[in-house]
Amino acid sequence: MTNHTPRVQLLLTGNEIMSGDTVDSNSALIAKRLDELAISVYRKVTVGDDPALLKSELASMAQAADVVIINGGLGPTVDDLTAEILAAVAGVELAEHPEALAHLESWCAGRNLPLNAANRKQALLPAGCHVIDNPIGSAVGFEMTVSDCRIICTPGVPGELRAMLDWIISDLARGLQRPVERDILRLQTFGLGESSAQQLISDQIPDWPQEVELGFRAGAPQMEIKLSIDRNEDQPARAHCLAQLEALFGDHIIGQGDTLLAGRVLSLLRERKATLATAESCTGGLIASMLTQIPGSSDAFHAGFVTYANDIKRDVLGVSQADLDTHGAVSEEVVRAMALGAMDRARANYAVAVSGIAGPGGGSDDKPVGTVWLAWGEREHLRTRCLCWPVERSLFQTMIAAAALDMIRRMLLGIDEEPRYFRQRRAR
Repeated sequence: MTNHTPRVQLLLTGNEIMSGDTVDSNSALIAKRLDELAISVYRKVTVGDDPALLKSELASMAQAADVVIINGGLGPTVDDLTAEILAAVAGVELAEHPEALAHLESWCAGRNLPLNAANRKQALLPAGCHVIDNPIGSAVGFEMTVSDCRIICTPGVPGELRAMLDWIISDLARGLQRPVERDILRLQTFGLGESSAQQLISDQIPDWPQEVELGFRAGAPQMEIKLSIDRNEDQPARAHCLAQLEALFGDHIIGQGDTLLAGRVLSLLRERKATLATAESCTGGLIASMLTQIPGSSDAFHAGFVTYANDIKRDVLGVSQADLDTHGAVSEEVVRAMALGAMDRARANYAVAVSGIAGPGGGSDDKPVGTVWLAWGEREHLRTRCLCWPVERSLFQTMIAAAALDMIRRMLLGIDEEPRYFRQRRAR
């Protein structure tokens, strides 16, 4: 056991990461899991499929770190170099590992595939290494110690890495003299910016306790606020911090854990045995997509209409040609008619409708790029609002889709107060 927090470095491998063809999400996943043990990654390096560079970098890391996690390079092709590089740094030969070979044989047999020479390459591992089970893929993970540094090799396929991390994290915890089971409470919010949230907390809660670590993870469309503690006796202090944040941000907090706006809306609809329909122009079906990504959404989400062209708004949803000619597609009259038409045709209790100018072209002096009309609610209680969200096209679509869901969430919760982003994004 170690009496100090191990120094961990990550080595990400692959030309596809260096070129941008593959986006590195694995290092974030590894760091998030390590954080459960209050272990931080203090250095991360990405290297292409260059044997000399990989060998040099790994040798350097082994001298400086307690643990190195290598991600990638375990596959069957000639550019999968991790086993070869680790063997060279450790000063051992590559040898066919019987456990890795048995895994490959079982994996191929389960898929009625021949065990060819390319696949068999994945059983050639550094002599003396220990295998880490891969319950999903063909390539096992493996580890060995070099210069008192534990080197753990993991696959680059995200699903395979995820399946392997439970064992790795548990094993690292066993090696700590006093394993820290970091307890992280995550608050999901919408309509708050990272800097403005931090400033409000600094101004309104100046005596924030040191034992409760405050963190943020900005994203689109949601922002996560994290409250982390490392000791069970700090639970009361965190509960007090949570109560203060709920008072400060209340109606902008969607929920805890991994709560998504769409999931929260569906849960609220189910509680009322109610249903929702969507009518979208500028968001191109994104609201419906967010809803249908949630398993079991069909019991609360009835239908989504993507009515991009004006004649489709007229023919499918019943928007009057007179309103289209007089007010234009981006208008209060049109989104109201879209919402009502969606409710009627889907036989739904609630609807949201959006029509706007996503850009980069198409704006005018009275309706600049970023202008959008939203409608949401029931037949007898339909609300509308015009906002201006002048950002890049895909971000505009994401934020408008989320705002539409947020307004239904607020209506279902009986929240009458306008969200902060209404004031910030009010159309001029």
